[in-house]
Amino acid sequence: MLELKNISVRAGDFSLREISFTVSKGDYFILLGESGAGKSMVLETIAGLVSPASGEIVINGKEVTGEKIQKRGIGLVFQDYAIFPHLTVSENISYSLHGRKLSHQEKKKKVLVIADQLNISGLLDRRPSSLSGGELQRVALARTLIQDPHVLLLDEPLASLDSRIKTELRSLLRKIHRQGQTILHVTHDYEEALSLGNRIAVIDNGAIVQSGTPEEVFRNPRSEFIAHFVGVRNFFPAKIIRENGSTKALVDSLSVNIFTQEKEASGFILIRGEDIILSNEQIDSSATNNFEGTICEITPTVKGVDVIIDAGIRFHALVTPGSVTHLELTEGKKIWLHFKATAVKFIPA
Repeated sequence: MLELKNISVRAGDFSLREISFTVSKGDYFILLGESGAGKSMVLETIAGLVSPASGEIVINGKEVTGEKIQKRGIGLVFQDYAIFPHLTVSENISYSLHGRKLSHQEKKKKVLVIADQLNISGLLDRRPSSLSGGELQRVALARTLIQDPHVLLLDEPLASLDSRIKTELRSLLRKIHRQGQTILHVTHDYEEALSLGNRIAVIDNGAIVQSGTPEEVFRNPRSEFIAHFVGVRNFFPAKIIRENGSTKALVDSLSVNIFTQEKEASGFILIRGEDIILSNEQIDSSATNNFEGTICEITPTVKGVDVIIDAGIRFHALVTPGSVTHLELTEGKKIWLHFKATAVKFIPA
């Protein structure tokens, strides 16, 4: 459907370096990265707003690297909406049909159909200045979708919206996708990526560093950058050793039980915070990793409470507010932490 082959772009001190990925027909593909990673430049290159120094862009089997924007079959929705303030909503939507051999009635019918699909039929006679951010985003989507693009490109479409509007628009984007629209969506929000994408590529400093399904990327990040970016705080350099018939990961002076087929390898281990159990006393459980440590810091987060424990290395445990109260967790208190060997993931260097 859409294929990028070794796309490189130079822009001042920044460059995209051999960007390659494929968005298949019907995919909801997420390009995930921090601000300044090059996400928007990738979209602008696909749309034809930026010319690559090398590489190819292929859409539906046809190379379009040198084609004009209008001939690519691409629809781009900008982060700032780019709505014409002097036109009504209806005029903004129908603007995309200029140059098409359609009668006035045909254009009007298409506007009414797309407005109904995006639940903005009641806004058609209004000016953009009277619309909310969520309404403006729906208008921008309608103006792009009315072109029937092969691929819909979304540049941080939810970045400036409040949580309620984000939830509504995520639902709308899922609906558009279910109707068969292929989507390439760039974002810095990994929760957004998880809730929408069926394929994800992570970009860092102008290069793709990992791609795959959400499960592959978020459960098995291949680098320290990705692990920290997606919220995995327990990420440590380690060496796999065999000790008394069992497999260990040696992290500084701490020996961690791990389930892996690797032998005598160096790399990294990661443990998700929610896989760590805390207790005031050592407990008898199936967890083979049991360490006593001191609580250094307790920080509320949107997902729970992050408890940092120094047990030779600093572990981050993610617990509920109720657990903080029940265990009487306070900074400076001694606490036991427990996790299974299967909860430890190894990433070869």
